[in-house]
Amino acid sequence: MRTSIGILIAAPPERVFQLARDVRRWPDLLPHYRRVTIHAERNGRVVAQMVAVRCFWRLPVPVTWRAEQWSDGSDPNDLRLRFRHVRGVTRGMDVTWHIRANRGGAAVSIVHDFTRRLPGLGERLLPAVVDRVFTRPIATRTLATFKRLAESGSRPVAKHSS
Repeated sequence: MRTSIGILIAAPPERVFQLARDVRRWPDLLPHYRRVTIHAERNGRVVAQMVAVRCFWRLPVPVTWRAEQWSDGSDPNDLRLRFRHVRGVTRGMDVTWHIRANRGGAAVSIVHDFTRRLPGLGERLLPAVVDRVFTRPIATRTLATFKRLAESGSRPVAKHSS
């Protein structure tokens, strides 16, 4: 199953890419991210345990996954952030952020490719539930926050104090 969400950001694509590419900073930048723990790092790629909160009404529910992440800025017309989920319910999910110039700003889209067969239920049910209940709400909030940060033009303030 392939799904995509997107947003227009009134900031240069390079600024959006620089804000989003370092997942270590996500808990400081994104209010719904609680923790990113780096488990491995090699050749410009990191394997990280990600913990975000998905609220159901007023009940915050932690959502956890482990992914290999890398950035690809080799094409200035399509800056990409890549994720490959390596553990958890979403193991095997491929995620690609595309950050492209658009009318003086950036068009950012996130494409999720995920197939997982459930015995007796087929290969579409779990990906559809994961997309609608978890992936889409978390990714939408992530894009909205990066939009606000990139458009503000100011340096983001860390939400965690040391």
